[in-house]
Amino acid sequence: MQLSDEGHSVVVIDKNRDSFRRLVRFNGQTLLGSGFDRDMLAKAETSQAGALAAVTRGDNTNILCARIARDNYGVKNVVARIYDPKRADIYMKLGIPTVATSLWTTQQVKRWITPSDEAIEWTDSAGTLHLVERILPDELAGRKVHELNIGDSVRVVGLIRGGVGRVQIGDLFAQEDDIVEFLVTPQGLEDLKAMLEAGLA
Repeated sequence: MQLSDEGHSVVVIDKNRDSFRRLVRFNGQTLLGSGFDRDMLAKAETSQAGALAAVTRGDNTNILCARIARDNYGVKNVVARIYDPKRADIYMKLGIPTVATSLWTTQQVKRWITPSDEAIEWTDSAGTLHLVERILPDELAGRKVHELNIGDSVRVVGLIRGGVGRVQIGDLFAQEDDIVEFLVTPQGLEDLKAMLEAGLA
């Protein structure tokens, strides 16, 4: 509902009609059916979608939905909810980001399905420093993490990889799907946005 409220076009697919009753003040579209049914995905115009979150009660179903969306419909940003965190590494190797059910929140989902999100996690009392986290674009994988620093406006202060946070970055090389924590100035917000959209030159 939050994504819909923010102006995103949202389609919800569910096999249980009663589930739609939970969507209070929802401005999107609802479809009754399976999330990995090709006809249903066609009705949802999945080929035009920018993101997909698979959130059924079955890990295998969620991974299947996410892979079909990514591999068959070209959906770039996908995330699957999982109940068994031991499977996370396996799914990450398949290129499917996952969030364990205990961590499943709107903000966690938005990390993956709206990686260009400009949210700020923390701001100092004077409004001169911001802490932000961004998902690393694939184009920047393989670079040394410290190369993501920009002058005096952007500094990498942490990294989350495979659900594990790190502050000892050193000469660590960035990988796809890393979540990078940046400390930035107000100008740094613009500098960071430009770098992540264009890739590191």
